[in-house]
Amino acid sequence: MKNVLLIGLGRFGRHMAQKLSDLNHQVLAVDKDERRVQDAMHYVTNAEIGDATDPALLDALGVQDFDLCVVTMAHDLQASLEITALLKQKGAPFVLVRVARDAHAQFLLKCGADEVIYPEKQMADWAAVRYSGDHIFDYIRLSQDHAIYETAIPDAWIGHTVVELAVRQRYGLNLLAVRRNGQVEPMPGPAHRFGPDERVILLGSDRDVQKFLRF
Repeated sequence: MKNVLLIGLGRFGRHMAQKLSDLNHQVLAVDKDERRVQDAMHYVTNAEIGDATDPALLDALGVQDFDLCVVTMAHDLQASLEITALLKQKGAPFVLVRVARDAHAQFLLKCGADEVIYPEKQMADWAAVRYSGDHIFDYIRLSQDHAIYETAIPDAWIGHTVVELAVRQRYGLNLLAVRRNGQVEPMPGPAHRFGPDERVILLGSDRDVQKFLRF
């Protein structure tokens, strides 16, 4: 369980606060809008009305005691820059900042952000891969060239085992798991025999996965 300071209760901040609470983390949410703060009291550990660009407020919150500080006001670059700089000056160990443009990321990193996220771009990238590719159900980007993909299997695989198909040698892909009827079987052994309606979770380069998916 972590102690999280979440600054900004717009749509992104609200959803993140709710998920953090679902994961049983301690969340203190801060926003200038009284209505947003009152609404947040139903799902966070505590919520306060205040302007996080005020150094006195951050001193009172004791930001150095939080494991994670999240700044969510992506469309207010000036406020994000001020808050990020203040958080680091006052000893916040890890500051995560949401950005609205790639150009903003460099400014925030220079101000002390430990990491930035660009959720609209990340979701757009995910949706482009997911819905433009045949047989793809999900994927997780690991690097510029490699990802984990959940895909359908070719009809030709049905009834054959992992060792018979030589998945690693033939396709250059690592078979991480098989999903069947909503259940995941991690690291299936060489004797696993593929059946209808199964999906596979594969790790590999984009090039090798796209080549594999041409069925």
